[in-house]
Amino acid sequence: MHTDINALFAALWQDYIQMTPSAAKVHALLGDGKAIINDHIALRTFNIAKVNLDVLAAHFTSLGYVACGDYQFEQKKLIAKHFEHPDSTQPKVFISELLVEEFSPALQATIQGLIAQVDDAATTADNFIYSGRHWSLDYQTYQDLLAESEYAAWVAAFGYRANHFTVSVNHLDGYHSLQTVNNTLKQVGFVLNSAGGEIKGSADVLLEQSSTMADKIAVEFTDMTVEIPSCFYEFALRYPKANGELYTGFVAASADKIFESTNVNKV
Repeated sequence: MHTDINALFAALWQDYIQMTPSAAKVHALLGDGKAIINDHIALRTFNIAKVNLDVLAAHFTSLGYVACGDYQFEQKKLIAKHFEHPDSTQPKVFISELLVEEFSPALQATIQGLIAQVDDAATTADNFIYSGRHWSLDYQTYQDLLAESEYAAWVAAFGYRANHFTVSVNHLDGYHSLQTVNNTLKQVGFVLNSAGGEIKGSADVLLEQSSTMADKIAVEFTDMTVEIPSCFYEFALRYPKANGELYTGFVAASADKIFESTNVNKV
């Protein structure tokens, strides 16, 4: 396990921009040379003991992170938790897991077969949460998973790495609304996720979120290389609670639509 939070997030970021070339461009555009505060990252996994949410979370709880919220996504058959660090300048961490047993026997068998290829020791190694795929995967198997669950197919194709980073709009110089951020991105040609509207959430739920659609990158399967959606960049604007402190949780209805940023059939 990492002993330095900053080193861990730096490694996650380097892996992420390899998967998401547009993120570095967005970062440069919005940051204008200044540092950008990362609101949160998200990780995806399956609820299989070897690699479940708790296994991923251990990489953060060992650094002082604590679980702060539970979320359910019934349609997508997911559950999630978010974690926060006592130092509020550190990014929050959102980890979700697919409820594998709620899918077809075929999907269950496929996922069990993939996870069986993961070395137990790998899951506690420093680099596990940015180590990528630990199994062989052919394109047809990816397609079969995709037919049942976009999420399952994404994890099968990309393995363990940040699914997205998130710009904290609250800390972004020169931007006072999420709409302004979105407009800036669209003016230079970035495509935003419009599922449920470009801005998910509102001041009423204390959180507004938007995101780019995932980049498409060439992924090597055992039998061919195909361009598929990889990762995306998210933008979050948080509102103060009654006590004046910024809301630090997540809104399930909004997160549900954010998941669709990696959907294959969206343009």
